[in-house]
Amino acid sequence: MVISEPIDRFTRSRFLFQKEGFEQLQNASVIIMGTGGVGGFALDCLYRTGVGNLTIVDDDVFEITNQNRQIGSDALDEPKVLALQKLYHGIVGIQKRVDWEFLTHLHIDDYDVVLDCIDDIPGKVAIAHWAQNKLFSSMGSAKRLNPALIKVDWIWKSHGDRFARKFREQLTKTGFRGNFKVVFSAEAPHCKKLGSCEAVTGAFGLQLASEAIRRILKKP
Repeated sequence: MVISEPIDRFTRSRFLFQKEGFEQLQNASVIIMGTGGVGGFALDCLYRTGVGNLTIVDDDVFEITNQNRQIGSDALDEPKVLALQKLYHGIVGIQKRVDWEFLTHLHIDDYDVVLDCIDDIPGKVAIAHWAQNKLFSSMGSAKRLNPALIKVDWIWKSHGDRFARKFREQLTKTGFRGNFKVVFSAEAPHCKKLGSCEAVTGAFGLQLASEAIRRILKKP
């Protein structure tokens, strides 16, 4: 195939999004809370697609049990945000726990989209209160095998996910009355412990990245 335009890492992104759309992505700012099996794939997609301003937040280090599903997990015992900054040049890494106190020091207006990829329910509740109008949130991706069963819907319409149910209960207890989109799966769990498969955790992250891209482009 002959490509008449200059060839670089974003050539095929510009083909898809055209000049105006690609410029929107380049000028957009996305913050990803949590960079594990879900957040890492969301980061990879947004970075490779051309989102120009990416911030990641995580206070954890890579452990050997992360290596079945997490990008960057060869860097054992290294803080995730530091390892990922080496892989994705130009992103901003914040090595902090996501909670109410942390979020009070962030300016929501600095971001066009917020991706919640953490698995701590109090932290997720705090994010929902802080960023509901810009938020896409991941529900439970563990214990599942089939990415074809992943769904996207409003938080109050999520179903078949025990983690999502606990999240909704805590939102109600804190007086939350807003709404935001979530990625979830109603697939029946295949184990009791937190077993996981990259086919599903990665698909969760890629779906969140797609939601973020379409929000930036204002496409349904």
